[in-house]
Amino acid sequence: MESNNLKQKAITGVMWTTAQRFSSIFVGFVSGIILARLLTPYDYGCIGMLTIFMVFSSVFIDAGFGTALIQKKRPTQDDYSTVFFWNLGISTFIYFILFFAAPYIAQFYRTPILCNVLRVQGLVLIVNAFLTIQTNQLNKQFRFKKIAITNIFTSVINLSFTVYLAYTGWGVWALVASNLMTALIPAIVYWLTNKWYPKLVFSIQSFKELFSFGSYMLLTQLLGRIVGNVQGLLIGRIYNPELMGYYAKANSTEQLATKTISDVVMQVTFPLYSELQDSKEMMILAIKKIVSSIAFLSYPLLFLLILLAKPIFILLYSDRWVESIPYFQILCFAGLALCLHGANSQAVIAIGKSKEMFKWSFVKQVVGIICIVGGLFLFGIKGMLAGMVMQCWLVYFVNAGLVSHYIGYKIRRQLLDLTPVMLLSIGSFTVSYVAGLILPYGMYVNAIIMFVISAATYIGIAKVLKLEALGLCIEMTTPFVNKFFKKK
Repeated sequence: MESNNLKQKAITGVMWTTAQRFSSIFVGFVSGIILARLLTPYDYGCIGMLTIFMVFSSVFIDAGFGTALIQKKRPTQDDYSTVFFWNLGISTFIYFILFFAAPYIAQFYRTPILCNVLRVQGLVLIVNAFLTIQTNQLNKQFRFKKIAITNIFTSVINLSFTVYLAYTGWGVWALVASNLMTALIPAIVYWLTNKWYPKLVFSIQSFKELFSFGSYMLLTQLLGRIVGNVQGLLIGRIYNPELMGYYAKANSTEQLATKTISDVVMQVTFPLYSELQDSKEMMILAIKKIVSSIAFLSYPLLFLLILLAKPIFILLYSDRWVESIPYFQILCFAGLALCLHGANSQAVIAIGKSKEMFKWSFVKQVVGIICIVGGLFLFGIKGMLAGMVMQCWLVYFVNAGLVSHYIGYKIRRQLLDLTPVMLLSIGSFTVSYVAGLILPYGMYVNAIIMFVISAATYIGIAKVLKLEALGLCIEMTTPFVNKFFKKK
């Protein structure tokens, strides 16, 4: 009975997370198309240069407490209140550090406007301190409907306001305002509707207990985020804001494609893994279904985006962003590994192995930095992106190896489960590529035909071969579809 109830919660969570994610994608698509024509690569580059400072600060503020609260089966009011006051205090402290460091950061990048941009955008850190616990509780309780509705509402309001600012000539400040509103609106909604308020207590016992788990998550996330954003620091310093803008647009577009499917699943999986942590058999089955399903849906999409990158970028963003295309294509190869990171790492964390995850994260991130920095200085920005591809695949193999060791889903078995999907994706890509060489029509008509050919080839062969990953996707989505139409 409890297992069925948990399954029902997971299905409902996936349904609402899917609705939220695809609504956000649609709004983000519209926003990206409009803003790419109203703003310049310089505007995007200024925001991209500051990303590493914002991300580093956010991880340090959270300190792994958010993950620790979800991993803990029954967190108390003292736990929540302690983490809330920690978040609020440390975010205020870090904001003032960034405020006074802003002139030196702007000088480092040789871009004076970054001083004021960082001082305003840094306010997001304090706003997020009011948002973290509210979101954590909703995730812990599988209340994804509320999260979805709030995020959809935020996306629509944010789009309207940001486009207005960009249209009236606010430039980079339109993006700063967008980042602030993305945090501020949900914070206001949750505090008005969630009815959770902190007790005036800071429990040293709760802090120590949560930090004993969260500290390793903090270190793991710090390493991961530094490596994941060091390229922005290097590009901004060595090159210029315009080139940083081209990279930022390529990266954000690839992230949209890579995380479209995996994020829908990942928002639900960690609470689900945490509930299943006492049964390795159920964990193995859950990981297999999640990994296979994400790969089956993501891999053909990424190969198709590599093939159709030029018409997609020109259609969506205009000729102004053509220089982003080769960066985007290289990043898509990293996305093949990146979309599977969470499915493995969250499983290891859910069973309480945060210390082991940190130890291996140190190894994989140090090697990752060597690949990225070495690639940049040897072969320029494309070499750096190739280093990112290597780093993403290294992370995947380490995470899958940890799952193999601690949970029992052997890495060889996982790779065998993924091989048919990879081969089929490459095959449909090849068929579509050859068709593109023959087709005599214009760029956009050819792209549409190539898309249809690739999709038909992929799905058709998967059905004929009765691919296991296809069956798992159907198994996982059928309850969701039935529930959706039942509500209708």
